[in-house]
Amino acid sequence: MTDSNHTAPATAHEAAPPVLEAVGVERSFTEVRGALQVLRGVDLAIRAGERIAIIGASGSGKTTLLQILGGLDQPTRGEVRINGQLLSALGEAARGELRNRTLGFVYQFHHLLPEFTALENVAMPLLIRRQPPDEARRVATGVLERVGLGARLDHKPAELSGGERQRAAVARALVTRPAVVLADEPTGNLDGATGERVFELMLELNRELDTSLVVVTHDLVLARRMDRVLTLGEGRLSPAALAA
Repeated sequence: MTDSNHTAPATAHEAAPPVLEAVGVERSFTEVRGALQVLRGVDLAIRAGERIAIIGASGSGKTTLLQILGGLDQPTRGEVRINGQLLSALGEAARGELRNRTLGFVYQFHHLLPEFTALENVAMPLLIRRQPPDEARRVATGVLERVGLGARLDHKPAELSGGERQRAAVARALVTRPAVVLADEPTGNLDGATGERVFELMLELNRELDTSLVVVTHDLVLARRMDRVLTLGEGRLSPAALAA
């Protein structure tokens, strides 16, 4: 940590160019009563290996922001760049390829495909990259072993515990060695002890792989362990002043 309120980026990250950057991002939705403005000019620069927590009230737009950062939704105004590439300048196929190459996603609910085994779920992003199946299985096996699921490769999600499913989801997010992992309440559906183990695993892999983490969370204990804590309120991001 860099200071008592966790608002400054870690010194080691300051000089590096952003791996993911949002500039002036706005997002509005059309409703029966008129336009609903969710994001009102969000600026955010994320550097290699940096860990950022985003907190805020329910309905403040945290998930919307994460979807825009991940190229799953497009801003009404503003720009998002991944490794310097402007997302709005890319077609849908190119955006999908860039997401697969540079981003990993972890959600509150694991979103594993129920008809596939843990190994098949984790290998899927590599197969989408058209890696040879044997190589994809080898790499996926290694990541699953790394998260403690080496004995559960052939188990389908229904045969795994909640914590095991979430560890498999973390493995799937990291199997491509992405530049950034975007996590939306990754421990929100787990009990305290299991959530702590999953989060500690994410921090450990962040350190080993230099993968940036952007975590949306309501858990202030978890948030305090990040390099920066930002609050999303009234459509804007600002540094969070958390009590020590």
